[in-house]
Amino acid sequence: MAVAAAAVSLSVAGSAVQAADAAVASPAGGTPSSHVSADLRPGSASPRPSASPGPAGGPRQELVPDLIAAVPGGITSAQVTKIRKLGGVVAVLPVDGGKVTVNGKSADVLGVSPQAFRPWTPLATAASATIWSDLSQGQLISTAAAAGKLHLTAGKSYPVSGAIFERMPFGGTTALSVNGADAVVNLTRAAQLGLAKNFAVLISATQGADLSTLKSQVQSVIGRRGQVVNLVSYTLVTEGQRPVEVNAPAGVPANWIQLFQESAATYCPGLPWTVLAAIGEIESGDGANDGPSSAGAEGPMQFLPSTWAIWGTNGFGPPGTPDIMNPLDAVPSAARLLCGSGGSNSATLAGAIFAYNHATWYVDEVLALASEYARNNP
Repeated sequence: MAVAAAAVSLSVAGSAVQAADAAVASPAGGTPSSHVSADLRPGSASPRPSASPGPAGGPRQELVPDLIAAVPGGITSAQVTKIRKLGGVVAVLPVDGGKVTVNGKSADVLGVSPQAFRPWTPLATAASATIWSDLSQGQLISTAAAAGKLHLTAGKSYPVSGAIFERMPFGGTTALSVNGADAVVNLTRAAQLGLAKNFAVLISATQGADLSTLKSQVQSVIGRRGQVVNLVSYTLVTEGQRPVEVNAPAGVPANWIQLFQESAATYCPGLPWTVLAAIGEIESGDGANDGPSSAGAEGPMQFLPSTWAIWGTNGFGPPGTPDIMNPLDAVPSAARLLCGSGGSNSATLAGAIFAYNHATWYVDEVLALASEYARNNP
């Protein structure tokens, strides 16, 4: 699987934060609180209960891949070291990769260290003990879309051929952080299948880093034979134009960008639509992982049922009971929740985002991602 041949993107974040139920601001103006509890980023109020601990037993840091760099033949250790030392780089992660045949069909597979890769995955994926146990034990883990394409069923074994032929157990599906990758295996399996060593390197940047400048610096390190892809911009441009519904009725927003824009304008005038878009991307990758989470949060905006009972609205969806799984209802409902916490006022916007999820990293990431949306959708 060559990034130089086909652009690779990712969902900036995945699904709902695993959480205990919490009170939320009521339409009458009660005390703002989160619809989900804090995650495991630095600055969070409390650790996510089902996630794994960090190296010292404390909260485990979450990392968002901003760039991916690839060189034909692989990234050298010297290049990885140079990239790691660039200003604005928080962390880097080399990954193996290649194209293999799974159950008779071609698939793009990454080889990773489960422990090292876990913090780079969407929130719900990182919180799943089962996924990482299965991966560590040599099972194949894929996206839901790839499982359908490859006709895989959890618990069964399938022929996988690369450098050698193997029958490999399939553990199940989850959301991955790199779109374009069909599946992941651990490093032992990667070596058995002949996947390219250090096929690419994922790069996480500091909040507010100039990704264009960093991209140029990484390109200088890897040389002209390599390619660097801005995963954030690529994702926002491509995913934002994706239809909300394949057969959407006339008069409803045609794509995710329009849905965020119209929801903000209609249900919370003054709320930047880019903030709503950033939350949708972080919570579920714009519907790529609707849950439910282990705490019971559901849908593209990851509402707890108790929160949905207060804020759920029909929005642009069909008449009747609001549908927590329908983005045409869920996105307008998120706009209402944000408005109830002060989202329509720039002075209280950060507090409204904090009320949506009690974590300072979450506020920072939403605002940073909102800026990327504005930059890519002038």
